[in-house]
Amino acid sequence: MPTVYINSIAKFLPNEPVFNDRMEQVLGVINGTPSRARSIVLRNNRITSRYYAIDADGQPTHNNAELTIEAINRLLAQSGADKQRIDVLSCGTSTPDQLLPSHASMVHGLWQNRPMEINSASGICTSGMNALKYAYMAVATGNAKQAVCTGSERVSSWLRADKFTNESERLAALEQNPLIAFEKDFLRWMLSDGAGAMLLSTQPNHGAPSLAIHWVDGISYAHEVEPCMYAGAIKADGQLIPWSDTPPEAWLGQSIFAIKQDIKLLEAHIIPKGVQSIQEVLHRHQVEATDIDHFLPHISSYFFRDRLAEAFENAGIDIPEEKWFINLDKVGNMGSASSYIQLEELFNAGKLQQGEKILLSVPESGRFSYVYALLEVT
Repeated sequence: MPTVYINSIAKFLPNEPVFNDRMEQVLGVINGTPSRARSIVLRNNRITSRYYAIDADGQPTHNNAELTIEAINRLLAQSGADKQRIDVLSCGTSTPDQLLPSHASMVHGLWQNRPMEINSASGICTSGMNALKYAYMAVATGNAKQAVCTGSERVSSWLRADKFTNESERLAALEQNPLIAFEKDFLRWMLSDGAGAMLLSTQPNHGAPSLAIHWVDGISYAHEVEPCMYAGAIKADGQLIPWSDTPPEAWLGQSIFAIKQDIKLLEAHIIPKGVQSIQEVLHRHQVEATDIDHFLPHISSYFFRDRLAEAFENAGIDIPEEKWFINLDKVGNMGSASSYIQLEELFNAGKLQQGEKILLSVPESGRFSYVYALLEVT
Protein backbone atom coordinates (compact mmCIF):
# COMPACT_ATOMS: atom_id res chain seq x y z
CA MET A 1 0.00 0.00 0.00
CA PRO A 2 1.20 3.56 -0.63
CA THR A 3 2.45 5.77 2.18
CA VAL A 4 -0.21 8.17 3.42
CA TYR A 5 0.82 11.68 4.43
CA ILE A 6 -0.72 14.35 6.60
CA ASN A 7 -0.13 17.41 4.44
CA SER A 8 -1.83 20.10 6.49
CA ILE A 9 -3.43 20.59 9.90
CA ALA A 10 -5.69 23.44 11.00
CA LYS A 11 -7.77 24.36 14.03
CA PHE A 12 -10.65 26.60 15.00
CA LEU A 13 -11.03 27.88 18.55
CA PRO A 14 -14.25 29.87 19.00
CA ASN A 15 -14.43 33.34 20.55
CA GLU A 16 -11.98 34.70 23.09
CA PRO A 17 -10.30 32.47 25.68
CA VAL A 18 -12.20 32.10 28.95
CA PHE A 19 -9.95 32.27 31.99
CA ASN A 20 -10.63 30.51 35.28
CA ASP A 21 -12.12 33.51 37.05
CA ARG A 22 -14.82 33.87 34.37
CA MET A 23 -15.87 30.26 33.96
CA GLU A 24 -18.81 30.26 36.33
CA GLN A 25 -19.91 33.64 35.01
CA VAL A 26 -20.16 32.19 31.50
CA LEU A 27 -21.51 28.73 32.38
CA GLY A 28 -23.79 30.00 35.13
CA VAL A 29 -24.29 29.18 38.79
CA ILE A 30 -26.47 26.21 39.69
CA ASN A 31 -29.22 27.00 42.18
CA GLY A 32 -27.55 30.31 43.06
CA THR A 33 -24.72 28.52 44.88
CA PRO A 34 -21.14 28.68 43.54
CA SER A 35 -19.63 25.28 42.86
CA ARG A 36 -17.59 23.72 45.65
CA ALA A 37 -15.82 21.48 43.15
CA ARG A 38 -14.55 24.21 40.83
CA SER A 39 -11.47 25.34 42.74
CA ILE A 40 -10.45 21.76 43.56
CA VAL A 41 -10.80 20.56 39.97
CA LEU A 42 -8.98 23.57 38.51
CA ARG A 43 -6.14 23.21 40.98
CA ASN A 44 -5.63 19.61 39.88
CA ASN A 45 -6.10 19.98 36.14
CA ARG A 46 -3.98 23.19 35.94
CA ILE A 47 -5.97 24.48 32.98
CA THR A 48 -5.78 28.27 32.89
CA SER A 49 -7.86 29.07 29.80
CA ARG A 50 -10.26 27.39 27.41
CA TYR A 51 -12.70 28.22 24.60
CA TYR A 52 -16.50 28.12 24.53
CA ALA A 53 -18.82 28.36 21.53
CA ILE A 54 -21.19 30.46 23.63
CA ASP A 55 -21.14 34.16 24.36
CA ALA A 56 -20.95 35.89 27.73
CA ASP A 57 -24.72 35.46 28.14
CA GLY A 58 -24.58 31.74 27.44
CA GLN A 59 -26.06 32.01 23.96
CA PRO A 60 -24.55 29.72 21.28
CA THR A 61 -22.25 31.27 18.69
CA HIS A 62 -21.51 28.03 16.80
CA ASN A 63 -22.85 24.52 16.83
CA ASN A 64 -20.55 21.51 16.46
CA ALA A 65 -20.93 21.21 12.69
CA GLU A 66 -20.14 24.91 12.30
CA LEU A 67 -16.99 24.58 14.42
CA THR A 68 -15.92 21.70 12.20
CA ILE A 69 -16.54 23.60 8.98
CA GLU A 70 -14.52 26.55 10.29
CA ALA A 71 -11.56 24.22 10.89
CA ILE A 72 -11.97 22.64 7.43
CA ASN A 73 -12.14 26.05 5.73
CA ARG A 74 -8.91 27.07 7.44
CA LEU A 75 -7.35 23.76 6.41
CA LEU A 76 -8.17 24.33 2.74
CA ALA A 77 -7.07 27.97 2.86
CA GLN A 78 -3.63 27.17 4.24
CA SER A 79 -3.08 24.06 2.09
CA GLY A 80 -4.50 25.39 -1.16
CA ALA A 81 -6.43 22.16 -1.64
CA ASP A 82 -9.54 22.15 -3.84
CA LYS A 83 -12.57 20.98 -1.89
CA GLN A 84 -14.02 19.56 -5.10
CA ARG A 85 -11.13 17.07 -5.19
CA ILE A 86 -11.61 15.71 -1.66
CA ASP A 87 -12.91 12.13 -1.84
CA VAL A 88 -13.66 11.31 1.81
CA LEU A 89 -14.85 13.30 4.82
CA SER A 90 -14.37 11.52 8.15
CA CYS A 91 -15.55 13.29 11.32
CA GLY A 92 -15.18 12.30 14.97
CA THR A 93 -16.97 13.84 17.95
CA SER A 94 -18.55 12.89 21.25
CA THR A 95 -20.97 15.84 21.25
CA PRO A 96 -22.90 15.85 17.94
CA ASP A 97 -25.59 18.47 17.55
CA GLN A 98 -28.33 15.85 17.31
CA LEU A 99 -28.89 12.11 17.61
CA LEU A 100 -29.68 11.83 13.88
CA PRO A 101 -28.47 12.53 11.18
CA SER A 102 -24.79 11.80 11.72
CA HIS A 103 -22.26 14.51 12.49
CA ALA A 104 -20.35 13.99 9.23
CA SER A 105 -23.60 14.28 7.28
CA MET A 106 -24.32 17.65 8.88
CA VAL A 107 -20.78 18.87 8.22
CA HIS A 108 -21.00 17.76 4.58
CA GLY A 109 -24.30 19.61 4.29
CA LEU A 110 -22.62 22.82 5.39
CA TRP A 111 -19.55 22.22 3.22
CA GLN A 112 -21.53 22.29 -0.02
CA ASN A 113 -18.85 20.75 -2.25
CA ARG A 114 -19.93 17.60 -4.14
CA PRO A 115 -21.20 14.02 -3.65
CA MET A 116 -18.62 12.14 -1.58
CA GLU A 117 -18.09 9.38 0.93
CA ILE A 118 -18.58 10.35 4.58
CA ASN A 119 -17.89 8.63 7.87
CA SER A 120 -18.93 9.54 11.41
CA ALA A 121 -16.85 8.15 14.27
CA SER A 122 -18.71 8.13 17.57
CA GLY A 123 -17.39 7.59 21.06
CA ILE A 124 -15.58 10.02 23.31
CA CYS A 125 -11.95 11.15 23.03
CA THR A 126 -10.86 8.39 20.65
CA SER A 127 -13.52 9.30 18.08
CA GLY A 128 -11.18 11.88 16.54
CA MET A 129 -8.44 9.29 16.17
CA ASN A 130 -10.88 6.77 14.73
CA ALA A 131 -11.88 9.40 12.17
CA LEU A 132 -8.19 9.75 11.31
CA LYS A 133 -7.84 5.98 10.96
CA TYR A 134 -10.80 5.73 8.57
CA ALA A 135 -9.39 8.50 6.39
CA TYR A 136 -5.93 6.91 6.52
CA MET A 137 -7.28 3.51 5.45
CA ALA A 138 -9.39 5.02 2.68
CA VAL A 139 -6.31 6.66 1.15
CA ALA A 140 -3.97 3.73 1.81
CA THR A 141 -6.28 1.23 0.11
CA GLY A 142 -6.72 3.42 -2.96
CA ASN A 143 -10.38 4.21 -2.28
CA ALA A 144 -9.51 7.91 -2.03
CA LYS A 145 -6.75 10.18 -3.30
CA GLN A 146 -7.39 12.89 -0.72
CA ALA A 147 -9.32 12.79 2.54
CA VAL A 148 -10.18 15.24 5.28
CA CYS A 149 -10.61 14.05 8.85
CA THR A 150 -11.74 16.08 11.85
CA GLY A 151 -12.15 16.01 15.59
CA SER A 152 -14.50 18.49 17.24
CA GLU A 153 -16.42 19.20 20.43
CA ARG A 154 -19.14 21.68 21.35
CA VAL A 155 -19.73 20.74 24.97
CA SER A 156 -20.20 24.15 26.61
CA SER A 157 -23.97 24.15 26.09
CA TRP A 158 -24.10 20.81 27.92
CA LEU A 159 -22.38 22.44 30.89
CA ARG A 160 -24.63 25.47 31.27
CA ALA A 161 -26.24 25.82 34.71
CA ASP A 162 -29.75 25.84 33.24
CA LYS A 163 -29.26 22.22 32.16
CA PHE A 164 -29.17 21.25 35.85
CA THR A 165 -31.97 23.50 37.16
CA ASN A 166 -34.66 20.82 37.20
CA GLU A 167 -32.49 18.33 39.07
CA SER A 168 -31.46 20.95 41.61
CA GLU A 169 -35.08 21.96 42.20
CA ARG A 170 -36.13 18.33 42.55
CA LEU A 171 -33.49 17.70 45.19
CA ALA A 172 -34.50 20.82 47.09
CA ALA A 173 -38.17 19.78 46.99
CA LEU A 174 -37.18 16.44 48.48
CA GLU A 175 -35.30 18.36 51.21
CA GLN A 176 -32.05 16.88 50.02
CA ASN A 177 -28.77 18.67 49.32
CA PRO A 178 -29.51 20.56 46.09
CA LEU A 179 -25.85 20.48 45.02
CA ILE A 180 -25.25 18.51 41.83
CA ALA A 181 -23.28 15.28 42.31
CA PHE A 182 -19.52 15.60 41.89
CA GLU A 183 -19.50 13.17 38.93
CA LYS A 184 -21.47 15.80 36.97
CA ASP A 185 -20.07 19.02 38.46
CA PHE A 186 -16.49 17.78 38.04
CA LEU A 187 -16.72 17.81 34.24
CA ARG A 188 -18.12 21.36 34.10
CA TRP A 189 -14.59 22.59 34.93
CA MET A 190 -12.72 20.17 32.65
CA LEU A 191 -14.15 20.45 29.13
CA SER A 192 -14.03 23.01 26.32
CA ASP A 193 -14.93 23.59 22.68
CA GLY A 194 -12.95 23.54 19.44
CA ALA A 195 -12.24 21.69 16.22
CA GLY A 196 -9.25 20.43 14.28
CA ALA A 197 -8.91 19.13 10.72
CA MET A 198 -6.24 17.25 8.75
CA LEU A 199 -5.67 16.79 5.01
CA LEU A 200 -4.39 13.35 3.96
CA SER A 201 -3.04 12.21 0.58
CA THR A 202 -0.55 9.82 -1.00
CA GLN A 203 1.77 12.68 -1.98
CA PRO A 204 4.05 14.55 0.45
CA ASN A 205 4.33 18.32 0.36
CA HIS A 206 6.99 19.78 -1.90
CA GLY A 207 9.31 22.19 -0.12
CA ALA A 208 7.48 21.86 3.19
CA PRO A 209 7.20 19.13 5.86
CA SER A 210 4.59 16.40 5.79
CA LEU A 211 3.86 13.67 8.31
CA ALA A 212 4.01 10.09 7.03
CA ILE A 213 1.57 7.83 8.87
CA HIS A 214 3.24 4.55 9.85
CA TRP A 215 0.17 3.16 11.62
CA VAL A 216 -2.92 3.95 13.70
CA ASP A 217 -3.78 1.30 16.27
CA GLY A 218 -6.39 1.02 19.02
CA ILE A 219 -7.17 -1.25 21.98
CA SER A 220 -10.39 -1.50 24.04
CA TYR A 221 -10.72 -2.98 27.53
CA ALA A 222 -14.52 -2.73 27.65
CA HIS A 223 -14.71 -6.48 28.21
CA GLU A 224 -12.91 -5.99 31.53
CA VAL A 225 -14.17 -2.68 32.95
CA GLU A 226 -17.66 -1.24 33.42
CA PRO A 227 -18.64 2.16 31.94
CA CYS A 228 -16.87 5.11 33.50
CA MET A 229 -17.82 8.18 31.42
CA TYR A 230 -21.28 8.37 29.90
CA ALA A 231 -24.23 10.55 28.94
CA GLY A 232 -27.84 9.83 28.09
CA ALA A 233 -28.11 7.05 30.65
CA ILE A 234 -28.40 6.15 34.32
CA LYS A 235 -25.83 3.86 35.85
CA ALA A 236 -27.07 1.15 38.20
CA ASP A 237 -25.05 -1.82 39.49
CA GLY A 238 -22.35 -1.20 36.92
CA GLN A 239 -24.78 -1.24 34.00
CA LEU A 240 -26.18 1.63 31.93
CA ILE A 241 -29.92 2.11 31.59
CA PRO A 242 -30.40 4.14 28.39
CA TRP A 243 -32.47 7.31 28.29
CA SER A 244 -34.97 5.59 25.98
CA ASP A 245 -35.78 3.10 28.76
CA THR A 246 -36.33 5.76 31.45
CA PRO A 247 -39.47 7.87 32.02
CA PRO A 248 -39.40 11.32 30.38
CA GLU A 249 -39.75 13.09 33.73
CA ALA A 250 -36.40 11.62 34.75
CA TRP A 251 -34.62 13.13 31.75
CA LEU A 252 -34.64 16.56 33.39
CA GLY A 253 -35.14 15.56 37.01
CA GLN A 254 -31.98 13.47 37.04
CA SER A 255 -30.03 15.34 34.33
CA ILE A 256 -29.78 12.11 32.36
CA PHE A 257 -28.26 13.82 29.33
CA ALA A 258 -25.47 15.43 31.37
CA ILE A 259 -21.97 14.04 30.87
CA LYS A 260 -20.91 12.03 33.91
CA GLN A 261 -17.70 10.35 35.00
CA ASP A 262 -17.05 7.78 37.72
CA ILE A 263 -13.95 9.30 39.33
CA LYS A 264 -13.04 6.17 41.32
CA LEU A 265 -13.04 4.03 38.18
CA LEU A 266 -11.08 6.68 36.31
CA GLU A 267 -8.31 6.82 38.90
CA ALA A 268 -8.19 3.02 39.24
CA HIS A 269 -7.83 2.17 35.55
CA ILE A 270 -6.83 5.04 33.26
CA ILE A 271 -3.09 4.90 34.04
CA PRO A 272 -2.59 1.11 34.39
CA LYS A 273 -4.52 0.42 31.18
CA GLY A 274 -2.61 3.22 29.49
CA VAL A 275 0.70 1.58 30.36
CA GLN A 276 -0.57 -1.84 29.32
CA SER A 277 -1.91 -0.56 25.99
CA ILE A 278 1.20 1.38 24.96
CA GLN A 279 3.37 -1.61 25.76
CA GLU A 280 1.15 -3.85 23.62
CA VAL A 281 1.05 -1.44 20.69
CA LEU A 282 4.78 -0.65 20.63
CA HIS A 283 5.60 -4.35 20.88
CA ARG A 284 3.16 -5.23 18.09
CA HIS A 285 4.76 -2.70 15.75
CA GLN A 286 8.32 -3.39 16.93
CA VAL A 287 8.90 0.20 18.01
CA GLU A 288 11.22 1.08 20.87
CA ALA A 289 10.20 3.91 23.19
CA THR A 290 13.62 5.44 22.58
CA ASP A 291 12.72 5.79 18.87
CA ILE A 292 10.10 8.42 19.72
CA ASP A 293 11.17 12.06 19.40
CA HIS A 294 7.86 13.73 20.29
CA PHE A 295 5.20 12.21 22.55
CA LEU A 296 1.76 13.83 22.39
CA PRO A 297 -0.45 12.30 25.08
CA HIS A 298 -4.00 13.52 25.36
CA ILE A 299 -4.61 14.06 29.06
CA SER A 300 -7.63 15.55 30.80
CA SER A 301 -5.56 16.92 33.68
CA TYR A 302 -1.93 17.56 34.54
CA PHE A 303 -2.65 15.42 37.57
CA PHE A 304 -2.59 12.43 35.21
CA ARG A 305 0.57 13.62 33.41
CA ASP A 306 2.54 13.27 36.63
CA ARG A 307 1.09 9.84 37.35
CA LEU A 308 1.62 8.66 33.77
CA ALA A 309 5.26 9.76 33.81
CA GLU A 310 5.81 7.86 37.06
CA ALA A 311 4.05 4.76 35.69
CA PHE A 312 6.18 4.88 32.51
CA GLU A 313 9.35 5.03 34.58
CA ASN A 314 8.24 2.09 36.74
CA ALA A 315 7.38 0.06 33.61
CA GLY A 316 10.67 0.85 31.89
CA ILE A 317 9.05 2.90 29.11
CA ASP A 318 11.79 5.35 28.24
CA ILE A 319 10.03 8.50 27.02
CA PRO A 320 11.54 11.33 29.09
CA GLU A 321 9.29 14.28 29.83
CA GLU A 322 11.37 16.64 27.69
CA LYS A 323 9.93 14.77 24.68
CA TRP A 324 6.33 15.33 25.81
CA PHE A 325 4.28 18.05 24.11
CA ILE A 326 1.06 19.09 25.89
CA ASN A 327 -0.93 22.30 25.47
CA LEU A 328 -3.84 21.45 27.79
CA ASP A 329 -3.23 24.43 30.05
CA LYS A 330 -3.80 26.94 27.22
CA VAL A 331 -6.69 25.39 25.28
CA GLY A 332 -8.43 23.07 27.73
CA ASN A 333 -9.67 19.53 27.24
CA MET A 334 -11.38 19.33 23.84
CA GLY A 335 -11.93 15.59 23.90
CA SER A 336 -11.81 14.17 20.37
CA ALA A 337 -10.25 17.42 19.05
CA SER A 338 -7.40 17.52 21.56
CA SER A 339 -4.88 15.42 19.61
CA TYR A 340 -5.60 17.48 16.48
CA ILE A 341 -5.02 20.72 18.41
CA GLN A 342 -1.79 19.38 19.92
CA LEU A 343 -0.43 18.16 16.61
CA GLU A 344 -1.46 21.36 14.81
CA GLU A 345 0.58 23.50 17.18
CA LEU A 346 3.63 21.25 16.99
CA PHE A 347 3.43 20.82 13.19
CA ASN A 348 2.93 24.50 12.41
CA ALA A 349 5.61 25.74 14.84
CA GLY A 350 8.24 25.09 12.17
CA LYS A 351 10.61 23.25 14.50
CA LEU A 352 10.17 19.64 13.39
CA GLN A 353 13.14 17.95 11.76
CA GLN A 354 13.06 15.39 8.96
CA GLY A 355 13.06 11.83 10.26
CA GLU A 356 11.67 12.68 13.69
CA LYS A 357 8.96 10.33 14.94
CA ILE A 358 5.81 11.49 16.70
CA LEU A 359 3.60 9.24 18.83
CA LEU A 360 0.00 10.32 19.40
CA SER A 361 -1.63 8.77 22.45
CA VAL A 362 -5.35 9.17 23.12
CA PRO A 363 -7.13 7.44 26.00
CA GLU A 364 -10.88 7.32 26.50
CA SER A 365 -12.51 6.64 29.85
CA GLY A 366 -15.93 5.78 28.40
CA ARG A 367 -15.07 2.14 28.94
CA PHE A 368 -11.30 2.42 28.69
CA SER A 369 -10.05 2.34 25.14
CA TYR A 370 -6.83 3.76 23.70
CA VAL A 371 -5.72 4.76 20.20
CA TYR A 372 -2.12 5.44 19.14
CA ALA A 373 -0.60 6.71 15.92
CA LEU A 374 3.04 6.79 14.84
CA LEU A 375 4.00 9.59 12.43
CA GLU A 376 7.30 10.53 10.83
CA VAL A 377 8.38 13.96 9.61
CA THR A 378 9.26 13.86 5.90
